[in-house]
Amino acid sequence: MSKMSETKNTKIGFVLGLTGGIATGKSTADSVFKSHGFPVIDADQIAREVVEPDTPGLAALVQEFGREILQTDGSLNRAKLGQLIFESEKRREKLNQRLDPFIRDRIKKEILRNKKESPLVVVDIPLLYEAHYENEMDAVAVVYLPETKQIERLMRRNRLSEKEAKQRVYSQWSIEDKKQRADIIFDNSQSKKFLEQEIEYWLTANRFL
Repeated sequence: MSKMSETKNTKIGFVLGLTGGIATGKSTADSVFKSHGFPVIDADQIAREVVEPDTPGLAALVQEFGREILQTDGSLNRAKLGQLIFESEKRREKLNQRLDPFIRDRIKKEILRNKKESPLVVVDIPLLYEAHYENEMDAVAVVYLPETKQIERLMRRNRLSEKEAKQRVYSQWSIEDKKQRADIIFDNSQSKKFLEQEIEYWLTANRFL
């Protein structure tokens, strides 16, 4: 809890960026904020919406990767796209470059809308640091899990081999690097209950509850 009480702020519309690594526990953290009625903007959900059929986002991906990433009904073949990008860092960068304008625009609009209605707005962005969203936030919280536990959890959750899990983990910035950059650390290396209590403590200490 070394960074749990550094970010006291009671102003209306405080924007908390929430990030971590794949399988570190961001969904659990989201559920705590939601249980208290705070809006959670989900960047992954927005990323799915901007590539729905007949959207400019999907058209941009087809232009970059070809029609082989489409299903027969014209929707995105996520499994095929996943195979392409996890095999190549260059392709992952191309994917992010293509979709970033669409996702960023939606996130900014959602932040502005929710700030008018809530004292706290949580923005869950897995690639927050990679995509340089930190300047859009009042503070950034990292849900932390040591990398070895992160890989083990991902293997169990997604039924992946160790090689497959490492490939996905290493496609993102190191969780240790994110931990060093964070304003707030929510430690998920113990139990789910412990993580929930940490977030409750932060909400209370910063007078959001």
